[in-house]
Amino acid sequence: MAANTDSAPLSVKKENLTPINSKIAVFSTRISSAHGLIGEQNPNFCLCFQDLSESRAELLNRIQNLKNDLQSWRSKLDTQVKSYRDELSDLKKTLNVEVDQLRSEFQELRTTLQQQQEDVTVSLKNLGLQDVSEDVKVDNEGLKVGGENM
Repeated sequence: MAANTDSAPLSVKKENLTPINSKIAVFSTRISSAHGLIGEQNPNFCLCFQDLSESRAELLNRIQNLKNDLQSWRSKLDTQVKSYRDELSDLKKTLNVEVDQLRSEFQELRTTLQQQQEDVTVSLKNLGLQDVSEDVKVDNEGLKVGGENM
């Protein structure tokens, strides 16, 4: 099965254009030489050669326009990619700051809960309820009293 040239990298396609342009130039030179010899003998050849020259010029103009369009498209694409990368970088920084802030807030909550647990334990001891204080615990799942979740 023949390879699909549409999927070939742009650098390969660009390399393939250069030999074609040089072949066209060589071909034009050969035709110009032949034109001088044949044109004198056959006037219709002159008209045909002129049409070919005009067609060649039109094709070269179209190729140049396509190259310019491609360059413009690449430039716009590069600009968009840079813009999106910058935006993603900013979003990542913002997200990291927010995650750090949430970690800090959770640490403060954990510290507050531990302090409250200690305060409750001390209060219960002061009231003479040391046995009950062993049933009051704070763990990762929340406050438990007497083994039941609250």
